[in-house]
Amino acid sequence: MVEIQNLTKRYGSVPAIDGISFTANPGEILGLLGPNGAGKSTTLNIITGYLSSTSGSVTIEGFDILSKPKRAKSKIGYLPEQPPLYPEMTVRKYLEFVFDLKKVRLPKKEHIDEVMSIVKLSDVADRVIRNLSKGYRQRVGLAGALMGNPPVLILDEPTVGLDPKQIIETRRIIKSLGKKHTVIFSSHVLSEVSAVCDRVVMINRGKIVADSPIDKLSEVINGSGMLSIEAEGSVSTVRAAIGSVAGVRRVTHESGNSYTVSFDPDTDVRRGIFKALAKADCPILSMSAGGLTLEESFLKLTEGGED
Repeated sequence: MVEIQNLTKRYGSVPAIDGISFTANPGEILGLLGPNGAGKSTTLNIITGYLSSTSGSVTIEGFDILSKPKRAKSKIGYLPEQPPLYPEMTVRKYLEFVFDLKKVRLPKKEHIDEVMSIVKLSDVADRVIRNLSKGYRQRVGLAGALMGNPPVLILDEPTVGLDPKQIIETRRIIKSLGKKHTVIFSSHVLSEVSAVCDRVVMINRGKIVADSPIDKLSEVINGSGMLSIEAEGSVSTVRAAIGSVAGVRRVTHESGNSYTVSFDPDTDVRRGIFKALAKADCPILSMSAGGLTLEESFLKLTEGGED
């Protein structure tokens, strides 16, 4: 578990991050989103101990990153945007070097073989890193972060510069790692966050503007649940029928047979809407979750975030 409490970092009088707090739970994949200059990298650097905070605290698996840095850092595997590799080494030699550097107390060969298998490096184990593609070099950096099986993984833009096939494979690896590790990663690729994350924390101008499970983000922003409905019948009849259901806040006619329904997020209105429209003899053609997409949510929450 990672706990961030009232974290602030100032450069002179300018706050890079300003009193942010959130928790990443065991087995959770948390996406850190925000426009350039929002404070994402500063936050990750403080979590990993590369930067000190002006105030606030970071606790990794119960250890404070400032008062007990060795214990806290031993719980972290970190993959920066540019992995710090030694290009003249082979993959295996590099991982042996990282193994020794971290003073890992596991069977050396077996552990390295296991990590290479997880990130799909076994077939290039004896190749020189310099001769690998960017995608493979990124995997080598990820393998280094996994040395010692740390409970927390911090990944900074893990798919930048990769081709579509490599991105898909990296996403699959991250998803699988989330079953055994707490994963925090930053990304500008919103589709990637949707595909991989359980939860998203959005930062804008150094402050958290949203902290929500992916599928609940639109409800957090709008303060209500949203449904998209297609139903036959006159607009007035359909609107009156849906509006009569307990928990429905607003019914908006979009066009043709399409309607958007805003409702109390603590109430499941679907059965009520089905019965009301059936009673009004207005057949439902389709009903689906509506609201803002992740891209629309991001733009709405970070509007004006870049100077």
